[in-house]
Amino acid sequence: MANEQLKVLNALDVAKTQLYHFTAIVIAGMGFFTDSYDLFCISLVTKLLGRVYYYEGGKNPGSLPQNVSAAINGVAFCGTLAGQLFFGWLGDKMGRKRVYGMTLMLMVISSLASGLSFSKDPKTVVATLCFFRFWLGFGIGGDYPLSATIMSEYANKKTRGAFIAAVFAMQGFGILSAGAVAIIVSSIFKALYPAPAFQVNPVLSTVSQADYVWRIILMFGAIPASLTYYWRIKMPETARYTALVAKNTKQATEDMSKILQVEIEAEQENVQQLDQTQGGNNENDFGLFTKRFLRRHGLHLLGTAITWFLLDIAYYSQNLFQKDIFSAIGWIPEAKTMSAIEEVYKIARAQTLIALCSTVPGYWFTVALIDRIGRFTIQLMGFFFMTVFMFALAIPYHHWTMNGNQIGFVVMYSLTFFFANFGPNATTFVVPAEIFPARLRSTCHGISAAAGKAGAMVGAFGFLYAQNAIGVRNVLLLLGVANFLGMMFTFLVPETKGKSLEEISGEADEKTTTNRESALEAGLQV
Repeated sequence: MANEQLKVLNALDVAKTQLYHFTAIVIAGMGFFTDSYDLFCISLVTKLLGRVYYYEGGKNPGSLPQNVSAAINGVAFCGTLAGQLFFGWLGDKMGRKRVYGMTLMLMVISSLASGLSFSKDPKTVVATLCFFRFWLGFGIGGDYPLSATIMSEYANKKTRGAFIAAVFAMQGFGILSAGAVAIIVSSIFKALYPAPAFQVNPVLSTVSQADYVWRIILMFGAIPASLTYYWRIKMPETARYTALVAKNTKQATEDMSKILQVEIEAEQENVQQLDQTQGGNNENDFGLFTKRFLRRHGLHLLGTAITWFLLDIAYYSQNLFQKDIFSAIGWIPEAKTMSAIEEVYKIARAQTLIALCSTVPGYWFTVALIDRIGRFTIQLMGFFFMTVFMFALAIPYHHWTMNGNQIGFVVMYSLTFFFANFGPNATTFVVPAEIFPARLRSTCHGISAAAGKAGAMVGAFGFLYAQNAIGVRNVLLLLGVANFLGMMFTFLVPETKGKSLEEISGEADEKTTTNRESALEAGLQV
């Protein structure tokens, strides 16, 4: 008997869209809302940190030293990478639900703590901030494989792509909210504590209360995460983990009968028979580091990891340092013409405008179309247009920096964000949650996501140094090359539209495949 015949899994695959689907999207999605808020809000306050802690009385507002800026921007990605690998593995060992609450509590505690410091000495403030942002990233990292896997295993096969993409689309609202919170907080402080521009009075342009602004913005990330903690711990374990990994179809049937509100026949005897006929010799339970996995899913894992890596080099470079790019082309005024809090407001306004006009719509275009035109087409198209627009910005870069041309630059720049999100930024998250076996799904998604965060680290650390070493134009050219390579590696990733998870991963016919492979390895004819 094949796994596809288990009634509880078939019931999930053919279930009509119900309230529990939307509940799962909100519960998992609020985690991603928090993830993106926490990862991207730091870019809004780095210049303020420079003014508050690194102004030395010169003619220019204080700015963070390169190594400090790189550490503050990149340390969360180091934690995220570690968290993706660790919690991805743990999600397959202990179950998705048992690990899910841990990641959220870690995010809540670390968000609050990142706005605190043990003194006002610059080194202590930066050290404290980096320490807690590492652990914040560690919790965020766990959210990637767990949220994707839980949503894929809850969804029906007809709209599974849209449901997983909807969870990821909450990232757009997180970026938007980071900008909105920064605008509101900076506006309040600007009204309460007015200050002259730096060129008018360098000392008074940074009021002492500005130190509270960045702390409030960072700590706000704890609120949405804490609101969903209760619902996370109340979610039942996914039926696919319970049935296929824990081998307890009776429990899976009971859980899904309550959720789907239909009677599903328990099949524990069938599962025991399945184990005896397929897995009695344990050939079917191949691990990650085996020839069998390499033969079946090696190229898939390479494809999902490399495409995510290449995407995040470009995506995080653009997101974290868009303030520097906008300053370089003159869209954000020179720092010396603003007070410290006003600069936060202007940077947040620019980021929010980009998120509102391109980032958020791009995510929801993917949600609307992913189950119609497929993951492969969206990813290939996204990488193609990202490449085109990046080269269109880089090659005539001098033209875009001239007065009157900045709006054109911003429009083109926004289009790269749109096609990142109506493209590989969403699909690289969706596909790894679909193409691997249930027992390795969370682990493989974690590996793919960790490769992405390695790319984000290249973007966070490399962009800063490359910008000063080779200039913004050459950096944009390199990002265009990364996008082109991403388009090429997309051909390693299979289309998953309209298929059950067991069909995609090969679990549905593993008995036949295993027997054939065993015979071939023994030198027999099948």
